Amino acid sequence: MSILIDKSTKVIIQGFTGRIGNFHAGEMMEYGTTLVGGVTPGKGGQMHLGKPVFNTVKGAVEETGADASIIFVPPPFAADAIMEAADAGIRYCVCITDGIPAQDMMRVKRYMRRYRAENRMRLTGPNCAGTISPGKAMLGIMPGHIYTPGRVGVVGRSGTLGYEAASQMQAHGIGISTSVGIGGDPINGSSFKDILMLFEEDPETDAVVMIGEIGGPQEAEAAQWAREHMKKPLMAYVAGLSAPKGKKMGHAGAIVQAFGESAQEKVEIIREAGHTIIPNPAAFGETVEAVLTGKKVAA
Repeated sequence: MSILIDKSTKVIIQGFTGRIGNFHAGEMMEYGTTLVGGVTPGKGGQMHLGKPVFNTVKGAVEETGADASIIFVPPPFAADAIMEAADAGIRYCVCITDGIPAQDMMRVKRYMRRYRAENRMRLTGPNCAGTISPGKAMLGIMPGHIYTPGRVGVVGRSGTLGYEAASQMQAHGIGISTSVGIGGDPINGSSFKDILMLFEEDPETDAVVMIGEIGGPQEAEAAQWAREHMKKPLMAYVAGLSAPKGKKMGHAGAIVQAFGESAQEKVEIIREAGHTIIPNPAAFGETVEAVLTGKKVAA
């Protein structure tokens, strides 16, 4: 079992025939993802990479039974693409697009609240690397070969640090159940807490790695929730220990504006909640191995 996607997930690509969508469609199909088609307005009825192209997401869902979508649509049109997916009945959507205006994402969040919780599409991103369930399906832009199937969940804001964690864990013989990128923008579709809840309910995930960074309260909120509700070990790394206050570092959401948003403060909050801190980016593999084997973790 995995969370969000598996071999049975039927995927469409929004922005299918564009340069970026075309490239990653090939990568995802080669990995084994069940890609059933794609959407490019005005090109419906064509075939691309051996898959049908549709003018609308609704048409794609009706014809293929798709239940997941990945969005490679330019920033000015990405919000509409997300809302179109939600309206068409897509259950899980990954938005890769970077640079979507915050005002547009506020509109998306308001739109999605129109649906009852049980009918609401789950969104991860924007500005994320996607989701991968190793050996089953890939809905993203990550290098699939560095992910080994296993029983540790990974959730992070940074795609690059997620890759680093996967590579180090693979070198230590540790596999991943699912790795989820929630995105580095200030307003995203799913929080750390949302994904931790899924991992806690997954019988094939034994422990979770959370990869955070400066800016926003999500890491602290997730740590507090996990202290009360998670039985599985939670390990966390927070990037940005040397970042000066008030200066944006990389992601649009990575800016310290209030108490509890710096890396140092987040580390202390997570540690006080009883979770294991991964001290630096070179220690993902050894820290996870120590926790899984019951060894003492270096401070």
